[in-house]
Amino acid sequence: MIPNDIKITPELIESHGLKPDEYERILSLIGREPTFTELGIFSAMWNEHCSYKSSKKWLRTLPTKGPRVIQGPGENAGVVDIGDGEAVIFKMESHNHPSYIEPYQGAATGVGGILRDVFTMGAKPVAAMNALRFGDPDHPRTKHLVSGVVSGVGGYGNSFGVPTVGGEVEFHPSYNGNCLVNAFAAGIAKTDAIFYSKAEGVGLPVVYLGAKTGRDGVGGATMASAEFDETIEEKRPTVQVGDPFTEKCLLEACLELMASGAVIAIQDMGAAGLTCSAVEMGAKGNLGIELDLDEVPVREESMSAYEMMLSESQERMLMVLRPEQEEEAEAIFRKWGLDFAIVGKTTADLRFRVIHKGIEVADLPIKELGDEAPEYDRPHAETMPRPVIAASEIAEPDDYTRALLTLIGNANGSSRRWVYEQYDTLVQGNSMTMPGGDAGVIRVPGESGTSRKGLAFSVDVTPRYVEADPYEGGKQAVAECWRNITAVGAEPLAATDNLNFGNPEKPEIMGQFVGAIKGIGEACSALGMPIVSGNVSLYNETHGEAILPTPAIGGVGLLPDVTYRAKAAFDAVGDVILMLGGEGTHLGSSAYLRDILGREEGAPPPVDLAAEKRNGTLVRQLIGAGRVTAVHDISSGGLGAALAEMAISGGLGASVKVGAPAHAALFGEDQGRYVLTCRQDAVDAIISDAKDASVPLVQLGTVKGDELTVEGILSISVAKLREAYENWFPSYMAGQTEIPAE
Repeated sequence: MIPNDIKITPELIESHGLKPDEYERILSLIGREPTFTELGIFSAMWNEHCSYKSSKKWLRTLPTKGPRVIQGPGENAGVVDIGDGEAVIFKMESHNHPSYIEPYQGAATGVGGILRDVFTMGAKPVAAMNALRFGDPDHPRTKHLVSGVVSGVGGYGNSFGVPTVGGEVEFHPSYNGNCLVNAFAAGIAKTDAIFYSKAEGVGLPVVYLGAKTGRDGVGGATMASAEFDETIEEKRPTVQVGDPFTEKCLLEACLELMASGAVIAIQDMGAAGLTCSAVEMGAKGNLGIELDLDEVPVREESMSAYEMMLSESQERMLMVLRPEQEEEAEAIFRKWGLDFAIVGKTTADLRFRVIHKGIEVADLPIKELGDEAPEYDRPHAETMPRPVIAASEIAEPDDYTRALLTLIGNANGSSRRWVYEQYDTLVQGNSMTMPGGDAGVIRVPGESGTSRKGLAFSVDVTPRYVEADPYEGGKQAVAECWRNITAVGAEPLAATDNLNFGNPEKPEIMGQFVGAIKGIGEACSALGMPIVSGNVSLYNETHGEAILPTPAIGGVGLLPDVTYRAKAAFDAVGDVILMLGGEGTHLGSSAYLRDILGREEGAPPPVDLAAEKRNGTLVRQLIGAGRVTAVHDISSGGLGAALAEMAISGGLGASVKVGAPAHAALFGEDQGRYVLTCRQDAVDAIISDAKDASVPLVQLGTVKGDELTVEGILSISVAKLREAYENWFPSYMAGQTEIPAE
């Protein structure tokens, strides 16, 4: 009989995020009352963050396979073949709750965790992105969160030495009490040298690698699976503390050890630390695991078994090692100044045993810890799509010039330069673009340094669309990501998702989730961009107020030759400006409606996936043939915002003519559209190709002068556009101070 040191009460069970019926399932499973440590282990393995108990029914419906997919969901990250014996390994994960409580460390450890997911599989990280969402800019906490999160992302990523190549930042009052920090990382590995987390072999050493274990992060995964309330400040100790320099050493040591052939299985210690990593390794390999906590390197005295099992201290790995290479492996980690300790062994009995101070404090069935976690088919109420609002029912602006300046010069439409200039974009020397365009592009590092192959990255979602119609919003998130990758000339390969929603126990929130998943799945199938990894973050609400549904999609595309890529900037005077994909008509749920008229209503623009694919395929063909000089997709703010951004980026004006009604033509957010520029002598052939491909194409005007002129509507200098576009963020953040007292 395992001794129990702490009485298990209903209050204790509830504080561990376990419902009464879930606790009854535990009693039935093990045939006795759990120890305090075992209760913590079940809490970690069965919480929403680790078990996906509310979402896995629907996640199974997503397309996850494709001709290039080597590994889909279920591992530390997804693996996709990019040719020449190489693969790109990537994933996106959330660190929302920790970043709201402690912005710098929450964001920093979010970056650290996603980097470990990638190099755990044998890949060297080559690119990072982030998707950040904050509350109303006027909310007293927002500036503090922006400052801390951006500093944390940059502080960790820059020190580790991975370029941040893209991302997004948005503001909305729904995030006032619950910011979102979604971190993406990608790495490159040889296809014959990819490492997995499935343990193999009985009696083999289980090795602890990296930094020492402390009390930081204890219960972090459970905290991330609950709503926020007035006890938020009490949760501050559950936020981990990161050290990017230790992580850099861990990367180098792991890659060196992997090259030696000593590694059988490896798992990052992320959410729920030792518990989740050990259980997953054993369960995947149909093996048991026995851990001796007295062998675990610790940095604090008198740590209990409970604390050690649930600590989320950073920069740690768990590995199953070939015993004959134990000395070699230890020497590598000692050389890099990292801990190396044999803390257990694999067993044949499918039990998860934990020993502390000579006493067995846990003895649980390892498969059931994961496989028998509760799975819910939660009631969901389908979101009723908002009615379509015709452009004729939406007022034109009093002043088109002021409207355009507002759209590109407010919290959501302005340049993010203030943010991305705090990130190192050029480290490693392979970045081909700076953030601010449609997608980030890097050259795939070649052994000779002469590789011309490239990768493109983008992360996208328009939460206001998802709120208005989860199904169409889910489709649009995928289509927007696919379009951004296409706009630089890359072939979209695959995607990762980060599904951020409120409380799934509310049918209306679960309805948003289900609708979005259906839209995402349909778009991924139609556009040939399977989901290969991802993360679900639920319970993003405070005092019962949920965030906007935010299913972020991170995509990766392949460029055969990075010298044939497009930029989103006017290139030369005299270039002809074309619009591909149709004219603007749709203003429902648009930035124009929200930012100019103060209305958040109406159906979002529908996504025609067949047209999306047809239009994008032609765009990639034109870029690959070197026939266009600039490409920019049309999204939030419509054609007007797209033209303004191209003018600002290129430092050149333009003269164009648009159809009627002018406000829909300029600010409509119809999908599947791009602005292209080309030399005068290429126009006729491009128009002919578009006609042959059944793709709508209109000639708008030419690049000229230093003003953006829309015939009969507006004329404004590029300098004034740039001032509006570039000034909002630095002006907003000027004089940033610590968070005011409540």
